[in-house]
Amino acid sequence: MALSSSADKLRKLIDQAIEDHKISRAEMEAIIFQVTEDGHVDPQEQALLNQLQEMIENKELKIIP
Repeated sequence: MALSSSADKLRKLIDQAIEDHKISRAEMEAIIFQVTEDGHVDPQEQALLNQLQEMIENKELKIIP
């Protein structure tokens, strides 16, 4: 299934953030902004957010200031 344009933008933001296994607060804010920009979280966006959350919980991704 092809990603919606907003999910594609979100995927790119997440990919950029996790390249070095670190995510900054600014990157988190950009991701949240992208998700909420259209006022609707579609299933693709939700799946991407779930993957991101899982990576943070499993300490595969470290939140940095």
